[in-house]
Amino acid sequence: MEKRKVTQYQLLKGGIDNKTLDSLKKNKNITMITLEKLCAIIGCTPNDIVEFK
Repeated sequence: MEKRKVTQYQLLKGGIDNKTLDSLKKNKNITMITLEKLCAIIGCTPNDIVEFK
């Protein structure tokens, strides 16, 4: 988000709700729909967001 200068406000306007933002901050699970929304808002791919260990 920092690289692309995307704010939390833009995420909220893009359809990401406060509860989901809180989950993201706490590294909790999100749905694939949320991941799709994040990618559309930020302008990235899931590979830019998700890391499998």
